[in-house]
Amino acid sequence: MTNLRVNGQERAYDGDPSMPLLWYLRDELGLTGTKFGCGAALCGNCTVHVDGMAVRACVTQMSTLAGKSVTTIEGLHPKGEHPVQVAWRELGVPQCGYCQTGQIMQAASLLARKPAPTDAEITEGMAGNLCRCGCYQRIHAAVRAAAKGA
Repeated sequence: MTNLRVNGQERAYDGDPSMPLLWYLRDELGLTGTKFGCGAALCGNCTVHVDGMAVRACVTQMSTLAGKSVTTIEGLHPKGEHPVQVAWRELGVPQCGYCQTGQIMQAASLLARKPAPTDAEITEGMAGNLCRCGCYQRIHAAVRAAAKGA
């Protein structure tokens, strides 16, 4: 049995310990904001926070989450008003939007660790989150805006 918190709610998981967190969130809890991309932690679409740190849910096994706190895009802010979410909307970041929940979760984790990152730190902190539409300039601008309080 794995006891964990997801978006502030206590949960108990009693299934296959090797099951990826991604499938637990999507299939068992119905939290579909976390997206499947590559299944190998290469694209960042499935980024969530575990104890405040950005992790790839597609390769994070349920057995590693005992006593941990998981935050998904649905739990980032109850009304979608986290500074990163606000900046994303105000700057019209998404094109197709598929990668955006992972991008937002990565950016929120970065800003929690470095509230005023340099441009180089933003580039480094967002590396590994791929956008097939090439919205990197808008993503970068939104992270800067969120750091300034949007």
